[in-house]
Amino acid sequence: MLMNLRGGRIHYDLVGPATGPVVCFAHSLACDGGMWAEQLPPVLSAGYRVLRLDMRGHGGSDPVAGNYTMAMLADDVAATLDFLRIARVHLIGLSIGGMIAQAFAISYGPRLASAMLCDTAARTMGGAAEAWAPRIEAVTKANSVAPLADATMERWLTPAFKTRNPERWSQIHATICATTPVGFLGCSRAILDFDFEPALPSVDTATLVVCGANDEGTPPAGNKRIAELVPCARYEEIAEARHLPNIEHPEAFNRIMVDWLDSHR
Repeated sequence: MLMNLRGGRIHYDLVGPATGPVVCFAHSLACDGGMWAEQLPPVLSAGYRVLRLDMRGHGGSDPVAGNYTMAMLADDVAATLDFLRIARVHLIGLSIGGMIAQAFAISYGPRLASAMLCDTAARTMGGAAEAWAPRIEAVTKANSVAPLADATMERWLTPAFKTRNPERWSQIHATICATTPVGFLGCSRAILDFDFEPALPSVDTATLVVCGANDEGTPPAGNKRIAELVPCARYEEIAEARHLPNIEHPEAFNRIMVDWLDSHR
């Protein structure tokens, strides 16, 4: 489904019992709501309603020209909830989705039943501008995210996953390639200019931080830092996983996720 929002449409998918507590998923850069396919069955089976959003320029959402901010992307989530008349959600975000979830918790805390922040960061990491410059240049020059797909997959998932599940590997690779350059570049600018650390101690939302043990892009140390800063937070780690533990090891991730949701139902 689509909703109109400040010059561009936001694509969302809402399924599950109308009376169930709502779980809202926010995806990674260069992905879309489909990255949560492994989480959909267990969450629905547990009686929750599931809302998956596509960020600007990702999946079915329109690209919006210009640089984005985390506050702007969190406002998109709030506007979608308003449009759907959803007062309160459990918010689960990974990578930039986890950054958006932090921004949402800071600005819209009363609308959260709980937050689950996965493989993310509390601020722009040191050296990020230099690390991202070649990616931004490649996407700008090609007018496509496709040149980044192979290296991104290597950072996101272990070689063992590609051997174990080549079809799913190909789906994710194709999603990266299909991301609009405008959406990728806009979100990249948001990643290069944020710092939640001063505000996180004021967040009173029950928060679970989860990270793949071998995530080099948003390492465990940074995720543990979030759990230290948020008063009502704790940390869990998933072994032998890189940046997408929800896809790499869905059984472990889903057990943690459903236990968390049920404990704050």
